[in-house]
Amino acid sequence: MNEKTYHITIVGGGITGLTAAFYLQREIEAKGLPIRFQLIEEQDRLGGKIKTWRHEGFVIEQGPDSFLERKTSAAQLAADLGQKDDLVRNSTGQAYIWHKDKLVAIPEGAVMGVPTRLMPFVSTDLISWPGKIRAAADLILPATEGNKDISVGDFFRRRLGDEVIENLIQPLLSGVYSGDIDKLSLLASFPQFAQLEKQHRSLILAMKHSRPQSSGQGKPKGIFLTLKNGLESLVEGIEKSLPASSIQKETGVQELLKKEDGGYTLVLKNGQQIETDAVLFTVPHAVAEPLLRPYASVPSLPQAKPHMVATIAMAFGENAVDVGMEGTGFIVPRHSGAKITACTWAHRKWPHTTPANKVLLRSFVGKAGEQSFMQQTDEEVLDVVLHDLRKIMSIPKQPDFYKVTRLQNAIPYVVGHLDWVRDVKSKIQSSLPGVLLAGASYSGVGVPDCIDQGKKAVSELIATVGPGR
Repeated sequence: MNEKTYHITIVGGGITGLTAAFYLQREIEAKGLPIRFQLIEEQDRLGGKIKTWRHEGFVIEQGPDSFLERKTSAAQLAADLGQKDDLVRNSTGQAYIWHKDKLVAIPEGAVMGVPTRLMPFVSTDLISWPGKIRAAADLILPATEGNKDISVGDFFRRRLGDEVIENLIQPLLSGVYSGDIDKLSLLASFPQFAQLEKQHRSLILAMKHSRPQSSGQGKPKGIFLTLKNGLESLVEGIEKSLPASSIQKETGVQELLKKEDGGYTLVLKNGQQIETDAVLFTVPHAVAEPLLRPYASVPSLPQAKPHMVATIAMAFGENAVDVGMEGTGFIVPRHSGAKITACTWAHRKWPHTTPANKVLLRSFVGKAGEQSFMQQTDEEVLDVVLHDLRKIMSIPKQPDFYKVTRLQNAIPYVVGHLDWVRDVKSKIQSSLPGVLLAGASYSGVGVPDCIDQGKKAVSELIATVGPGR
């Protein structure tokens, strides 16, 4: 008797779905598993938010530009794709904060905005003396009792006060999770801070204890990695490694039908039907939810409001921009009055992205609750960004070229997010066996977080269609 061949469908061709497809294919080949799979992507390209524009010798990221080295799964994926030698580390340098229409250096020793060295914090202009005294109260305050989830804003405000939150911590953390830190879940977004407080009581002492010690020789080593031809190299590498027949673009899923004898029928928007034994949804929860709702009362993502951000990359000749200081860029507090939220001097932070004698600036627009730029043309976005930048930098000319990219950010994880994830996945497991959820809506928004979820899903998928199902 011939062994049954099981079918798995992966819905969504972002980095989570691509990772699952890549490692699933490796398991099939290595172990001779009787499994075949199909990846469905509604767009005409793979990669989701990862998108690299290679233009006139520039390597310009239109979405995420790097990943933390300490989260090892992204670098491992590059190595598994044969791209280990293409990994590039960021150049380090002074970072700044926009403060009263000038750039002020982030105090030396500040870790995610938490001060760990006395003199740089005492001497900074970013925090007033009352604000500094209030921050010092962290050294005597007791740790938070219990394990209840609270907002990131509430947590840091209790420990360090309003000024440190607004002028240091908020702009730094917003680079990871956009949105309002006073609604952002501490346990879902930055659980390490809650753990450090429990271990050391004082957050300042905890961060000082955990801060890597400098060797004192030259600049510190960068903590971020990317690929010399852009993050989209990962996407391209995975696509090349998969059988062409396993990828279907330019169609999405219209309906999920549960079969009485087990398994599912996926009705695609092009009219095609796929008979499958298991389904992995890696699309945003707002896309998956209507497909799941007929079989499970799946709650919507809490306080789900679209939050759009825009990036604008601007290329200049080296003499057309005078930054006025050394460093790699700056971030902007939410109450600064500026429209931009950050600017990276990419030609310094990532020298490989920029040809000789050129300057590459990459700015970000889109604060929580401020979405007016979505109605603006690219030219109007450029004018807004240059208007802000010219307050603190000399940019007399227009860029040689520029690129505006609008993205819907992964919705920030509000307080209670972990409970919501457990609830959703429990209901899906009981009502739709063989259906899995993964991706930025659930367990982390960074590139390594999504890769981790894709890899974890592979073992769950194989177990789902394995013997004894």
